[in-house]
Amino acid sequence: MPTIGFHCSHEQIPPSQLLEDVRHAEAAGFTAAMCSDHLEPWSTDQGQSGYAWSWLGAALNATRLPFGVVTAPGQRYHPAITAQAIGTLGEMFPGRFWAALGSGEAVNEHVTGDGWPRKELRDQRLVECAEVIRRLLDGERVSHDGLVTVDRAKVWSRPSTPPDLVAAAVSVETAGSAAAWADGLITVNQQEGGDRRAAEAYREHGGRGPARLQLHVSWAPSEDEALDIAMQQWRSNVFGSPVAWDTDSVDAFDELGRHVTEDDVRRSVHVSADLESHAARIGQAFDDGFDAVMVHFVGTDQAPFIDAFAAAVLPQFTPAALTGRSTS
Repeated sequence: MPTIGFHCSHEQIPPSQLLEDVRHAEAAGFTAAMCSDHLEPWSTDQGQSGYAWSWLGAALNATRLPFGVVTAPGQRYHPAITAQAIGTLGEMFPGRFWAALGSGEAVNEHVTGDGWPRKELRDQRLVECAEVIRRLLDGERVSHDGLVTVDRAKVWSRPSTPPDLVAAAVSVETAGSAAAWADGLITVNQQEGGDRRAAEAYREHGGRGPARLQLHVSWAPSEDEALDIAMQQWRSNVFGSPVAWDTDSVDAFDELGRHVTEDDVRRSVHVSADLESHAARIGQAFDDGFDAVMVHFVGTDQAPFIDAFAAAVLPQFTPAALTGRSTS
């Protein structure tokens, strides 16, 4: 059965409510979940940013879902701290947790006061961090001198089988290079098949493990309402590289968002009042070779979206429905 997961958006929803939302999503039939680890939201309208790691412990305990997190070691987090966090959740909830490692965004990482490195240095730092984290999760005592420094670190509490370390990648180039170290891939929906090409690049370079797509959607009973939700909540999230990674304040994202058009938002969010359209977009992702689709409804009131997808979208991806589709 294809995996259709629920993305938990800490940047938009208070953590207490988000815990209720993910429990609702599990009961409704979503079969996985994920979140991202931010210090700041992308706009003042979003207005939240709960601490992912403490929330994950509560969410994994409150559900039986497999969970992932997208995080950025190397600046705000020393890789030994990230490894300890991964090891603790992996030991407590064996086989249910994965961590996607990315090179980070200045809006979160600038708080250390260190300079924001060039993209090639961030990518190199990520590879170093991934190696350090993997060795720590394997039980080694690790020292490392490079773009990050590690002095005789060891993670004592960890599972017998280390959790997957997944690559968070958007571009074809980053996805292809991540194949050398990652246990899987997660990317985001892009126009003109950009997400499919990222997954293909990962596979073509020998990438192993599942390929996941984070799919931004906006649904409401009317098309105008669905578009209004996307414009109000996601207009600051439509920018590509380098703007998305190098902009270092919420105020700057708010100013950039003032100039975003409805067409710009539609290029980043699948906006529709038609649930069949959303089902078709999810089906396209599976046809493109993704193993899991992690659906992110970009509004803040998750319950109506969860119930609507449970009634009309998720049933189209049960084994019986898919068998009927393949033989029709």
